Amino acid sequence: MGGIIGDDGLEKIQIGSLGIGKAFTKIQKWAKELKNRGIILAICSKNNEEIAKNPFVNHNEMVLKLEDISVFVANWNNKADNIRYIQEVLNIGFDSMVFIDDNPAEREIVRQSIPEITVPELPEDPALYLPYLTNLNLFETVSYSKNDNDRTLQYQQEAERRKLISQVTNMDDYLKSLEMYGSISDFRQKDVSRIAQLTQRSNQFNLRTKRYTEDDIIKFMNSKNHLTYSVKLKDKFGDYGLISVIILEKTSSNVFFIDTWIMSCRVLKRDVEYYALNKIVDDLQKLKIDTLQGEYLETAKNSLVADLLEKLTFSKEKNDKIYSLNTNTYKPFKHFIL
Repeated sequence: MGGIIGDDGLEKIQIGSLGIGKAFTKIQKWAKELKNRGIILAICSKNNEEIAKNPFVNHNEMVLKLEDISVFVANWNNKADNIRYIQEVLNIGFDSMVFIDDNPAEREIVRQSIPEITVPELPEDPALYLPYLTNLNLFETVSYSKNDNDRTLQYQQEAERRKLISQVTNMDDYLKSLEMYGSISDFRQKDVSRIAQLTQRSNQFNLRTKRYTEDDIIKFMNSKNHLTYSVKLKDKFGDYGLISVIILEKTSSNVFFIDTWIMSCRVLKRDVEYYALNKIVDDLQKLKIDTLQGEYLETAKNSLVADLLEKLTFSKEKNDKIYSLNTNTYKPFKHFIL
C-alpha cells in the first residue's frame, strides 16, 4: 500500500483500483499468490503495532489480511534487528529471506547489517515494482504439500509464544505458562505420510539422519522387532501436530537401539525429549528390557544433538560410539508437558 499510515491516516492510504493505488493492489495480489504457494510473508514496520495493523483489519480494499502474515513486527527499533527477530521466529536461514522496502536508506541498512539477505533495489516508480520483482524469480518453490498449509498459523502462534517469554522471569515459569499437552503413540496409518516427511526433511534435531519412505514406515509399524513412537504437542496458543518420531530396534533379548530420533525445531526447549524418554523407558521397563542404546552420527547440520545422549544420562561405552542407558536405574526427567 502507498502512503504512511501513521501520517496519512487510513482514508489516504493508496490502495485500490484508482491511480497509483492499482500498483500496490497488484503487489498485494502477487504476495497473496506467493503465500498460497507456501511462501512465508512477514511484516517489518517502523510504527506503533496498532496503527500498522489498522489497514489490514479495517481497509476494505486491502488484499492482504492479518491472517496472511506469519510474523507482524511493528515498533521503532531498527529494521535489521527486527528482521533478526523474524528470522528467529521462522527458524530459517537469512539466505532464504527477501527484504522488500520502498525506502532506499532502509534497504542499505539491512544490506550492510545482514549481507546474507536478498534486498532487491526497487525502481523509483511504484508501477514498475511488480514487473521488476517477478523478473527476478526470487520465489520459485520446488514443491508444496498439504502439510504446508498450516505454516502461517503456526508461525503466528510462535510469535505469540515469543512475546510471552519476554514477560516471565525464568524458563520454568514460561514453560508452565504455555499449558502444554502432549500425546505419544505408536505409528498410526493416518500419520505415515507425515512421519516419512519428517525423516526426509529433518536435519538439525536428527540423531542418525536416516531417511525413510512411506513403505519403510509401514514396515516398522508391522515389525515385531521395533517399537515406534510419534509425539504430538499443543499449547494454549495452538496445535504443533506431530513433531517427533522415534524408532527403536531390538538388537538382543534385553537391548533396544535407537534407530531414529527426530524432532521438529519448532519445539526446541520445550522439554519434549525428556517427556518422550520418560515414556520410552517406562515401556521398556514393562517389557523387562534392561538397556537402551543409541549413537550420534555427525552430519554437517545436526551438531544440535551432538550431546543429546549425554544430556539424557546415557553413558558412553569404552572405545565405542555407542551410548547406553540402564533402564533399571533411570530417574525420570522433570518436564511441564501434561
